[in-house]
Amino acid sequence: MNIIELQDVTFCWPHSAATVIDIERFSLKRGEKLFISGASGSGKSTLLGLLSGILTPSSGSINILQAKFTALSDGQRDQFRADHIGYIFQQFNLIPYLSVIENVLLPCLFSQKRRAQLSNHATEHARQLLSSLKLPDTCINRPVTQLSIGQQQRVAAARALIGNPELVIADEPTSALDTHNRQAFIELLMNQCALTGASLLFVSHDQQLQPLFDRHLALSAINNCEEPANEYL
Repeated sequence: MNIIELQDVTFCWPHSAATVIDIERFSLKRGEKLFISGASGSGKSTLLGLLSGILTPSSGSINILQAKFTALSDGQRDQFRADHIGYIFQQFNLIPYLSVIENVLLPCLFSQKRRAQLSNHATEHARQLLSSLKLPDTCINRPVTQLSIGQQQRVAAARALIGNPELVIADEPTSALDTHNRQAFIELLMNQCALTGASLLFVSHDQQLQPLFDRHLALSAINNCEEPANEYL
């Protein structure tokens, strides 16, 4: 069963004639861990914006969990994302004035579905996630601004995973880490997705990471737009 299905999807930024995304077909299976690569500026983050409902396509259809995503209103897409999608941003997007545990619990404030998945044990589940992602217990009540980049990364992953979303999207979250820490983080992330059966869509320009995934797909293989001339950065 496919968790994502795209058909004839195009996207142009407002007031621009240039097409950034032009994909005839793309799918992701339930439980699959997919690595998508592409040069800087090739449209990787734009594709993730479309799949998360942050952006809407200029044409075509996007189905996620068999829901007609493109037919939903802005508010419905926001709620769908809160209920079903965990998103790890490249810059993490943690709330600086909240503690570690408060940042992790944030999705539960917006999703009754995620709260119901945890049976009123959200804080306990958040602590378990952070422990599984190798974040020391002494960090849990600290402001996130006091953590290292690697620790902040683990908080961002825990926030995406809490409440067992069916789809986890990661937008180059390892770009600030060295090779050893990158691989260790991805293995931890994959283990957590495997425990819940979540599908993982991981986008990066780092080709060294692709052997860790079930499948590798170059964005240029499905996107009919011309890829920029610069090499993988």
